[in-house]
Amino acid sequence: MSRTLVTGIGTLLTGDLDAPVAEPEDLLIVDGLIAELGTSARPGDVDQVIDAQGATVAPGLIDSHCHVVLGDYTPRQTAVGFLASYVHGGITSVVSPGEIHLPGRPHDAAGVKALAVLAQRSWSEYRPGGMKVNGGAVVLEPVLTPDDFKELASLGVRYAKFGFGRYADPADGLAQVKAAQEAGILVTCHSGGASIPGSKPITTEHLLSLAPDVCGHLNGGPTSLDAAGLRTIVAETEMALQLVQAGNLRSAIELVDLVREHGAGHRVVLGSDTPTGTGTMPLGVLKTVAELSSLAGVEPPVAWAWATGNVSRIYGLAAGVLAPGRPADLVVMDAPWGAQAPDALGALARGDIPGISLVLIDGEIKALTSRNTPAAARKARITPEVPEPPGSAHVC
Repeated sequence: MSRTLVTGIGTLLTGDLDAPVAEPEDLLIVDGLIAELGTSARPGDVDQVIDAQGATVAPGLIDSHCHVVLGDYTPRQTAVGFLASYVHGGITSVVSPGEIHLPGRPHDAAGVKALAVLAQRSWSEYRPGGMKVNGGAVVLEPVLTPDDFKELASLGVRYAKFGFGRYADPADGLAQVKAAQEAGILVTCHSGGASIPGSKPITTEHLLSLAPDVCGHLNGGPTSLDAAGLRTIVAETEMALQLVQAGNLRSAIELVDLVREHGAGHRVVLGSDTPTGTGTMPLGVLKTVAELSSLAGVEPPVAWAWATGNVSRIYGLAAGVLAPGRPADLVVMDAPWGAQAPDALGALARGDIPGISLVLIDGEIKALTSRNTPAAARKARITPEVPEPPGSAHVC
């Protein structure tokens, strides 16, 4: 049994939208799970002590829209190791919207199902840099039948993506969207203008007809719906509202205003929508949190909950909330060294990227001294000392 005590917490974010900040009490991790918040355990009772030294402790970010393929490689950007690098941006889990960037991606029923199952199985076993990848979303095609979706669900496929299949008109996908949902598969739908050659624009009317569970990149992927369409989706549906870094920032700010107006914060999830033509962005989700906090007036703990607990609840994940029994996927962060803010939340409110000094996944240290963020003003201290994990930054 492994036991880790996290102490010296200055601010504790929970990821729970209803109570996004908790009293900064000590936290006990046992065998990779959060065992106690407000523990009475002391350093002599545990194997490892993490002293946050007054910094902020938060659940690891969950990128709800990450374009994985197979392995830690993106053919769109011919980049290797991008997922391990995303861990250094505080992202401990990602959700795949289907392995749509696979060269030669199949469109026949047998190939579509085989790819989804292969990716689901592969990502269940492979964790680059410790990253948890929820992959293997089936890409909806007109050849798929209700029995296909029942088979996929029985084999562990949990997600589906609509918007890249060979439909003459997106409205023709209604049968597949409904069949997937009836099989218990969560459906995310592209929204807005076409994202890559071969895809089609999906309008407000399409979305209202299809009624997916998640309205993908509602602020644009990269082109958003118009203002009237954004209002309609927020006000007249119950879809989850996905805001992404690779979208339209102006639309994201307009959407935050609509979310406030309609009390729809429980429906908001954040993602990067990368790697795409925008590139690989290890700080993509963290940057979105900073932008929404500084430009749209979202309280940083709320924005953090949109990127953690909300994603966990909507996608049915275990991680994302700091509570007993949940995976100990944690980020320790502070204001960047030399910044004008006193702590990580102050940095986010100014639009600054916090400095990450520690990332834990299932209670194991996966990153020290993030190679992608600025240096943290206050760094976590580990007892007994541990070496820098492979891929961490090295002090010059």
